[in-house]
Amino acid sequence: MLDFTKCSVEQLMEEKQLLEKKYADYVGQKLKLDMSRGKPASTQLDLNNDILSTLETYITEDGTDARNYGVLDGLSEAKKLFSELLNIAPANMIIGGNSSLNLMYDAMTRLFLFGTEGELPWCKLDKVKFLCPSPGYDRHFAICEDLGIEMITVPMHEDGPDMDYIESLVKEDASIKGIWCVPLYSNPQGICYSDEVVDRLASMQTAAKDFRIFWDNAYGVHHIYDEVKLKDIFEAAHAAGNENRVYYFFSTSKITFPGAGVALIASSLSNIAEIKKHMSIQTIGHDKLNQLRTVNYFKNADGIRVHMKKLGNELRPKFEIVLNTLEQELAGTGLLSWTKPQGGYFVAVDTLPGCAKETVKLAKEAGVVLTGAGATFPYQNDPQDRNIRIAPTYPTVEELQKAMELFCVCVKLAGVNRLLESK
Repeated sequence: MLDFTKCSVEQLMEEKQLLEKKYADYVGQKLKLDMSRGKPASTQLDLNNDILSTLETYITEDGTDARNYGVLDGLSEAKKLFSELLNIAPANMIIGGNSSLNLMYDAMTRLFLFGTEGELPWCKLDKVKFLCPSPGYDRHFAICEDLGIEMITVPMHEDGPDMDYIESLVKEDASIKGIWCVPLYSNPQGICYSDEVVDRLASMQTAAKDFRIFWDNAYGVHHIYDEVKLKDIFEAAHAAGNENRVYYFFSTSKITFPGAGVALIASSLSNIAEIKKHMSIQTIGHDKLNQLRTVNYFKNADGIRVHMKKLGNELRPKFEIVLNTLEQELAGTGLLSWTKPQGGYFVAVDTLPGCAKETVKLAKEAGVVLTGAGATFPYQNDPQDRNIRIAPTYPTVEELQKAMELFCVCVKLAGVNRLLESK
């Protein structure tokens, strides 16, 4: 494979002409493909259609009519299901509505309005800061931006966020109130936190007494290749005497239906009591019929695990299209590096510095919409303009193959133009 970074100006000009012709051919095809979000395809959603017909009765095990008001913290059957799956005691969780993002936003706003552990509400502080491992999840960052929280970009390593950097910050600065974490198959790189990283997050000394870890285990059962085990953050926090530090989030949004899944928040008993106190004013209860449907459909944790193997079989060919096409078209070119996740929903790539925005722009003009360049960083600002999140789940296999071939042309064209500018 030609290493573009070692080419002469003449060689680069020749490659530029060839690439512009290929690109023009794609533009002429008038493609309309959307890879901007991690949405399931219809074929993936179809795997769950039987869930819609599982309500043979509306009465729960304890005699509750699931059609009516009540049961603020969720049905006991639903708690039991997720307790088996996630190894979290039922008493330490609240079953919510369909969106874990909603629960995260609520958790953040409660801290802003009411505070916790006797500390001032965050809204009464001069400044509130949050640690944001990056590349990361754009909707996490959007919550901070919406609430006026100053975001601190934390580099990611192969085993998780840069803990030396994190520990140096939180030890001295009491205005740093928390950190976002997607600990298994992180969005977008697919990084899995090591046991050491989990332990250090749970035990580190923080200047802020009310420091909180927002532990978004969105892909905790989304194994596509070999299953990776994640150390239990609650066990680590308990061992360190920091039981109140963790808010744990999970949902079935990408297990069943994104618009009609079941979400949960888990934490220490005192945190759960505090959340329920405020939640009881906010709502009388969430959708118990949906909770009951989910329980009846999966029956137990093994039912979810069996289903996730089917889902892994559905997603694996798409991930292989992405990875194989990148390998065939860009390995050795010096123009792109990428992750090879074992699970999750995304593949992250890094272009030459200064090329991500141009690559996304070229793809869009040829009919393929990608996640915006910079979206994986706080304030949509990738300081090197390198990272792009590829979301392969929504297109068909045929559409994805076409999109990835075009993407590689765009990477090359943007890279060649950048190299010529630097000559």
